[in-house]
Amino acid sequence: MASDFKAIPIIDVSPLLAKCNDPNMAEDLGVSEVVKQLDRACKEAGFFYVGHGIPDSLVKKVKDVIHQFFDLTYEEKLKIKMSTATGFRGYQRIGENITQGKPDMHEAIDCYREVKPGRYGALGKPLEGSNLWPDNPPNFSSLMEEYISLLTDLARNIMRGIALALGGSANEFEGDKAGDPFWVMRLIGYPGASDAKCPEMPENDIGCGAHTDYGLLTLVNQDDDIPALQVRNLSGEWIWAVPIPGTFVCNIGDMLKIWSNGLYEPTLHRVINNSPKYRVSVAFFYEPNFYAAIEPLEICKQKTGGVEKFGRAVYGEHLVRKVTTNFVM
Repeated sequence: MASDFKAIPIIDVSPLLAKCNDPNMAEDLGVSEVVKQLDRACKEAGFFYVGHGIPDSLVKKVKDVIHQFFDLTYEEKLKIKMSTATGFRGYQRIGENITQGKPDMHEAIDCYREVKPGRYGALGKPLEGSNLWPDNPPNFSSLMEEYISLLTDLARNIMRGIALALGGSANEFEGDKAGDPFWVMRLIGYPGASDAKCPEMPENDIGCGAHTDYGLLTLVNQDDDIPALQVRNLSGEWIWAVPIPGTFVCNIGDMLKIWSNGLYEPTLHRVINNSPKYRVSVAFFYEPNFYAAIEPLEICKQKTGGVEKFGRAVYGEHLVRKVTTNFVM
């Protein structure tokens, strides 16, 4: 459960990343220290920063091409418009994303792991398709595909540390849990405060309303100079997740809450862009296997009185239910 944290912890995960393929990684002193910090952060805040080791040049290029895309005319952006026919992939205009029944003040491109027809049967049919990458900027798709590959590896390795923090093996989330992870990525643009008061904009100053993430682990790459992400502590105070160059903001999602039997709980967060500048954020959601059965791990039940606090969920069902009710199109 979240505490009355006043700041979001910064964790140097480099010792973990250096030993991620070592079968004896759990015995390494540097890894053990990272694991302790991950455990504390997941229990007390549900959020933490990590130094990611991904080239700064790539991290910057990704945000730059997203800025360039959102600077295009609506007519150009609508060439990749999201619809049910596109598997909920593509561009959505400001106000089309809904949180808690209210339109969010952002535009976005939504992306998912490719789902070929029939791969997940009737359950996966709403998400079938490939991502809609714009032709302009011309290097958009190649940059995103490289970025997704690196973020997937990074998230998997952080989850190995979280598995150790829960008392399991480093491979606890491999196999039928998250060995073949689904992923979601949202490329989000938040208008500056002055633009948000234009007559054509929805009457709302919330870039994204308060919510928890419905997957496993989220990694956020945000513009360096525009604080906008806020995280709510136990007392109800909103704590700024200020951008720190060279880091991603990480947070845990609803599926980890179930697997940990409540030892780790996701934290409410929201986005308010009070800056006059347009802000870009890239949210990468590392998820369980699509068909993964999510239920409390035995090691976590033992730590919580032997009682199973949450019922069984199937990740794909949870995801499709959320996706099909999140948008106005």
